[in-house]
Amino acid sequence: MEQDLPKEAARAQPAANAPGVWQRIQSWDSRLSVTKGLTAVTLLTGLVGGYFQYISSYDQKMSEQAKTDMDLAAKTFMDISDAFAEVQTQQETMLRDEFDSLKVQSSPAFIPVDSKTLEPYDDYRKARIVLRRNGAIFARKAEIYIDWPSDMGRDAAAEHTLDQDPLTATLLTKYNFDCESEANMPQFKGAIYNGGDPGRPSEELCNDPTANGLKSYVELCARLPNGTVDPLQKVVTINWWSAKHHVLVMHHCFEALRGQLNLLQVPASGKQISSDRKPETTPQDSSERRLQLQARRLDAFMTLTMSQLDRIRVRYRPTGFVCHAPVLREAVGYFTNHCLPNQPIKSERS
Repeated sequence: MEQDLPKEAARAQPAANAPGVWQRIQSWDSRLSVTKGLTAVTLLTGLVGGYFQYISSYDQKMSEQAKTDMDLAAKTFMDISDAFAEVQTQQETMLRDEFDSLKVQSSPAFIPVDSKTLEPYDDYRKARIVLRRNGAIFARKAEIYIDWPSDMGRDAAAEHTLDQDPLTATLLTKYNFDCESEANMPQFKGAIYNGGDPGRPSEELCNDPTANGLKSYVELCARLPNGTVDPLQKVVTINWWSAKHHVLVMHHCFEALRGQLNLLQVPASGKQISSDRKPETTPQDSSERRLQLQARRLDAFMTLTMSQLDRIRVRYRPTGFVCHAPVLREAVGYFTNHCLPNQPIKSERS
């Protein structure tokens, strides 16, 4: 019995004499250096170095993606702006030239069209053809390269319905969108469209844009031949925070202006009109106002797009030291996606 006491006393000693973490690493180090020729310190250094190399590679990919998104958005912005600006400049020139020539004519309601008269408008016809051919394509490019990359809450990996945005050029024509109504002009103040259901169509909803306060969107309703709201057709929202919607409206209003039998339509048609279809006298200020509304729409589109380009920069901005530190990066990922710039970021438009 007395010989067993030392053994029991040894087992009863506190765990303070147990080897610490560093002693264990040194022990592993000696074993690995003998058996594998690889030290534990080298192994840990390789893991940390590999981690930071992965982070650097990730940031490099994000930088390349940011540059790609910015380049495509800027190019789309320039292509659309140039196309509309060119044709609108030609329209303004035509309007000014035609009214100047009408001052010396005895019948100002009719513009004689011949080959010599049409020569100055070749550039306008070419620009108009390009715009008509690319109108729908411009709208899709604006959606893909401007709206989607600048949408902080959009997750490309999430499921999206293919018809989530019903607005099209055909629908604007079907719903008789009024291009000359001040209520249908773009604005960025007031309530922002949140994607909700606007409700059933009604005269109050579609006629009074300020019924529920100032809004940066338009609820568009289909109308019957007598002018009343068609209750069977759904309400379609024009969101002025969407570059695609701006392009669709600009193109629709350009075609609406072109479709009117006026000074801008006759010279570009290239055909002589009969006396029974001569256009009624169009006041200059009326045509000028339509062109001014077009210019305002183009300016609103450019204002929005420049703001969206800044939002793309914000989405891909550097994330800071915390997002590059081991363990901390993963810890932050449990609470927020701040360290993942390619993921949706919750924010409010100002």
